[in-house]
Amino acid sequence: MLNIYMSSANGQLKEIEDIQNGCWINMVAPTEEEVHFVSERLQIPIDFFKDALDDEERSRIEKEDHNVLIIVDIPVITVDDIGQTFYETIPIGMIITDSCFITVCLQGNPIFEQFARNKVKGFYTFMKTRFAFQILYLTSTYYLRYLKQINRKTSEVEKELHQSMKNKEFFSLLSLEKSLVYFTTSLKSNNIVMERLLRLNYLKMYEEDQDLLQDVIIENKQAIEMTEVYLSILSGMMDAFASVISNNVNIVMKFLTAITIVISIPTLVASLYGMNVPIPFQNHHFAFFIPISISLLMSSLTAYIFWKKRYF
Repeated sequence: MLNIYMSSANGQLKEIEDIQNGCWINMVAPTEEEVHFVSERLQIPIDFFKDALDDEERSRIEKEDHNVLIIVDIPVITVDDIGQTFYETIPIGMIITDSCFITVCLQGNPIFEQFARNKVKGFYTFMKTRFAFQILYLTSTYYLRYLKQINRKTSEVEKELHQSMKNKEFFSLLSLEKSLVYFTTSLKSNNIVMERLLRLNYLKMYEEDQDLLQDVIIENKQAIEMTEVYLSILSGMMDAFASVISNNVNIVMKFLTAITIVISIPTLVASLYGMNVPIPFQNHHFAFFIPISISLLMSSLTAYIFWKKRYF
């Protein structure tokens, strides 16, 4: 899909039909024809588009002639094969030319949608450097937002694990831990790109642009610190709750074993009195009630001993 947008002087965003100077070309899961069309029209290396559409591409910045390619990872929410929600990262590409600003991504994402709906304050398609920094700032914001969601889900799973003996909640924690590992790797790679942007003269920056980029770096570092803290807490929590689940199972097994011992005593007494040999009191008037009384007495005594030892 290929959409072309243009900002007016008063900041209103509208979609246009053809490429113009100062426009924004948004490419989401583009076809080969769309990629070749934009590449040939603006004289951009085809590798710029292919790199941005590679889901394993690392975050980096590259300049060739007057074209600058910035690739960073953004967070997205996905669902696995068993319906479990988890978070991962995908690369997006920003190609800055002398005339246009191009964004490339494998799938639709809320970051581009915010700009397409003109929800970002101070957004103009022709301010290409600021546009790139606004995307980076919004990316860091979404990382922080998803980290809060992960922390909230961790607390919910923690409450369920207190009385759980199943693996469902444990797998939920494992999925959240995997998401945090993705976030840590991507955030650190993004931070390297941002610091290179601040250090190198790949983009023309005014003082306001430099201030915005520094704010982006601060937000990104805050997200890195939060991710590392949450990951450390979650790793320790998983180790602790693995022991809790095992301990809960042991408590149940101990209870069932104690019950089995108590129940087996009447069976033992009845078996002894059911043998085909002479036994004490077999001719007594209360011969039936004697083994019953012995069974109840021994079972009660055993149950009392187990209760005192807190086996129940």
